Amino acid sequence: MNIQIFGTKKCKDTQKAERFFKERRIQFHFRNLSEKGISNGELENIARSIPLEDLLDKDGAEFQKRNLNFMVFDVRNELLNDPLLFKTPIVRNEKISTVGYKPEIWKEWIK
Repeated sequence: MNIQIFGTKKCKDTQKAERFFKERRIQFHFRNLSEKGISNGELENIARSIPLEDLLDKDGAEFQKRNLNFMVFDVRNELLNDPLLFKTPIVRNEKISTVGYKPEIWKEWIK
């Protein structure tokens, strides 16, 4: 199992995701989206499991600050250029990804 967690340190759901894996002694790699975004290749892999529209945090501060709800834009470009637009956490296990806090799915991965 190769777990990656993409999120921000301030995000409560990201903290809960980290705690979920730590409590089960499962190693993971954490990527702080405040420091480094997601590459095009990583986004491609994630988009195989989750539609790009579902990755966009339309309720988030960054989305509101940039007034994106009143604009026509390319979701892929916006996500690649501004990683704070992602819903978090994004948890990846090889080729499978989830967005949000999904312990019921993660438990299936562990079995």
